[in-house]
Amino acid sequence: MLKRTLLCTGLGLAALLLGACAQRDDGGTDLRRPVRNDIANIPPQCFTRTRDADGRVQNPCYVCHADADEPNYQSQPESQLSYAFPLLRSADKVRNDWTNLFVDRRDAVAAVHDDEILRYVRTDNYRAADGGILLARRLARLPARWDVDGDGRWGGYVPDAAFRFDAEGFDRDGDGRPTGWRAFAYFPFPGSFMPTNGAFDDVLIRLPDAFRTAENGHADDIVYKTNLAIVEALVRRADVAIEPTAERALGVDLDHDGQLGSASRVVYDWAPTQGRTMSYVGRARLDQQAGRVHAAAGLFPEGTEFLHSVRYLDVAADGRVQPAPRMKELRYSRKRLWLNYSDLRQQAVLEDKEATLSPDRPEQYLGDPEQGLESKLGWIYQGFIEDARGNLRPQTREESQFCVGCHGGLSATDDGIFSFSRKLASGPAHGWYHWGDRPFEGLPDPLRRDGQPEFATYLMNNAAGDEYRANDEVRARFFTADGKPKPEAFARLRGDLSVLMLPTPARALTLDKAYRLLVREQSFEHGRDAVLAPATHVWPAIEQDAPTGIETPLPAPRLAVP
Repeated sequence: MLKRTLLCTGLGLAALLLGACAQRDDGGTDLRRPVRNDIANIPPQCFTRTRDADGRVQNPCYVCHADADEPNYQSQPESQLSYAFPLLRSADKVRNDWTNLFVDRRDAVAAVHDDEILRYVRTDNYRAADGGILLARRLARLPARWDVDGDGRWGGYVPDAAFRFDAEGFDRDGDGRPTGWRAFAYFPFPGSFMPTNGAFDDVLIRLPDAFRTAENGHADDIVYKTNLAIVEALVRRADVAIEPTAERALGVDLDHDGQLGSASRVVYDWAPTQGRTMSYVGRARLDQQAGRVHAAAGLFPEGTEFLHSVRYLDVAADGRVQPAPRMKELRYSRKRLWLNYSDLRQQAVLEDKEATLSPDRPEQYLGDPEQGLESKLGWIYQGFIEDARGNLRPQTREESQFCVGCHGGLSATDDGIFSFSRKLASGPAHGWYHWGDRPFEGLPDPLRRDGQPEFATYLMNNAAGDEYRANDEVRARFFTADGKPKPEAFARLRGDLSVLMLPTPARALTLDKAYRLLVREQSFEHGRDAVLAPATHVWPAIEQDAPTGIETPLPAPRLAVP
């Protein structure tokens, strides 16, 4: 891939034979190209060797594959026990096409100076100097290679978040007007998504216009905040604290005390078979009464959107590791279709039937890179990733399947979403704020429903800080050379999550350098993990249904709601 990039400095015959030049800023990536990795929906973490050389078995699998809460009917604890992958191309083993895990780039990484990578990650590739959104401008001048349906216009999501947040997490444009997006702080998902493994994340949610307007049709912040709290209560199946709110003005008994007074919480009370349901407020209440909007425990209303930026690691002057201005990716999802409990149960039954009758048939997804790919749960997913020059471009179908695979069928999600049920329920604005440049400050290790600290439990079950068990820094920080836990490190983690989440400045910059090499190669179809050395705890190929070595599945690591 590096050779291809070097040849692409010109328009000679070699470049033409090897494909479009990745270095050009003209939409050189062809979104119409065929999928090469038939099982791109299965993430590389699933190829992890769970058995160490000394015979000890580690279990990073339980965080994704365990018992699920209804209406997630994707309970799959058995997936902890075997490598149940499709066997393609008449092969005798399942081939791991995430080959970037095995490439040795250490010399190339070492050749990059710290100042060079810092300049790169501190360059904003989302907003222009005048405040405009660079990617939206690129999509307005749509390259032919991105025009999948050939109609001359971009038919998918056009980025519209300003990433300028007030104290309550509301995103506002350059003139101070709300965009509808609202950021929330949340506990990262254990494993590769922790910043110590290469990237910071932030997540924004936006409800449809009806949830943001009063019954008279005017925009109303109180209505929007209240509806967001109602959605949170439904998805988390728990009461949610709110600022004192006059119920009579909204026409809804939010705290279910039998009167319209002042409510300081939204009480979760959803048992429709017993005649107990929950109502939205504002125009969404009228739409709900008319059957145009639905509410159910564990589900988001139709039209809900999420925006998720994945960022490089920056190092502040005081040595603190923080999110960088530069985005690696921008991920978008929208709930297109309402599926009730019966629909979702039937979908899960059909999927199990397909897996039984055609175990070697890869997952099929409707949609395309321009309109987005559809999950079987009724969501559209679309992503943007860096081109070779660092500008954001739409993902190919193959690159998008990487995202839909996890969001479309794991026990760890609520309605296909990882982050919202992990939202902070306490702290500033009840968790409605953007991380800014001080993520995890003052956060303790959260407790699971069984009373155990989540991340300490993950470390003990996996004896490492990532699925590949390649994070030597975390291992040395929490374990001795012979694998015994360090009590003092776990004691610090109990009250300060940053002990685990944040890498040292040296590791942060090395991870940035390793990832930028993938950007220059444009080799994301072979994996997008920032790997500092060839993986040794990952199978390059594995026999179908081979046992992982895990004998007893671990339970789902669901967080307790404070």
